[in-house]
Amino acid sequence: MSAPTWPWTRWRERRRHRHGPHAALFAAHQGSDWVALDLETTGLDPRQDEIIALAAIPGEGNRLRLRERLDLVVRSDSPRIVDAIRHHRLRPADVAAGVPLDEALERLLALIGNRPLVGYCIAFDIAMLDRALRARLGFGLPNRRIDVRAEFSHWLRQRQPEEEPDLRFEAIAHRLGIPAYARHTALGDALTAGLMHIRMTAHGR
Repeated sequence: MSAPTWPWTRWRERRRHRHGPHAALFAAHQGSDWVALDLETTGLDPRQDEIIALAAIPGEGNRLRLRERLDLVVRSDSPRIVDAIRHHRLRPADVAAGVPLDEALERLLALIGNRPLVGYCIAFDIAMLDRALRARLGFGLPNRRIDVRAEFSHWLRQRQPEEEPDLRFEAIAHRLGIPAYARHTALGDALTAGLMHIRMTAHGR
């Protein structure tokens, strides 16, 4: 796992970039909208693995704005790619024809803006993005993040305090009555995580 990002690091990045070309990311968020986010990667080590797909879907209230979604395969020549693409339902040709990571990051930043990010184990996705962004732009994502795994644990304790929560992705989806769409694809997992958040929000946290 990656080392934690200390508050002073984020404060320094915010101060340094608040008037730059990405200043909008560092502005205080107003409103109830958010973005469901998911990455697919070559592995689970944010220090050395690579992003091979990403998806982001804006949401607000009880709906996801699918027409505004971002769904990208990212070009990679990592030697770890062979096993990863099988797991994520990609072909070598898909990854070879993917967009460069620099382009994918800029398009992602343009879509998410300063809105909160919703996802399952979202800290991992943020760590992957932060490493790539700091290497290119000098800052990590300042966005508030909402982890649906932690959100579900809190949601269940309020309703069934005696029940031991099963925090696996599929188990949470099943408990909330949500089909797991295209599991282990960035778009499918972002969509499912967004629906989890909507379901828990609609029925109170």
